[in-house]
Amino acid sequence: MATATARKSKVYTISLPPELAQRAEALAQRDSRTMSELFREAFRTYSAQQALRTLDELGEYAAGRNSKGYTEADVPRLIKEVRAEKPRRRKIRSNG
Repeated sequence: MATATARKSKVYTISLPPELAQRAEALAQRDSRTMSELFREAFRTYSAQQALRTLDELGEYAAGRNSKGYTEADVPRLIKEVRAEKPRRRKIRSNG
């Protein structure tokens, strides 16, 4: 009885316009890659670019929230100032 081995990858069918298909095939041949390898690398690159774009957008959002214009160089001074402020009295709870 033969057992089927499960694929460790999922197969997709894509369609490309002729010019794009020729360019993809030429790139794969030039780099001695299969078309699957070429498209996996293209997806990894695209995914990384999207992650960087998201980080850039978050950075722009955070910069917009920095109304006082603080920079990274200001952080140690700000921490020191906050720590130097007189601590508030804390209420001591009794166990009774």
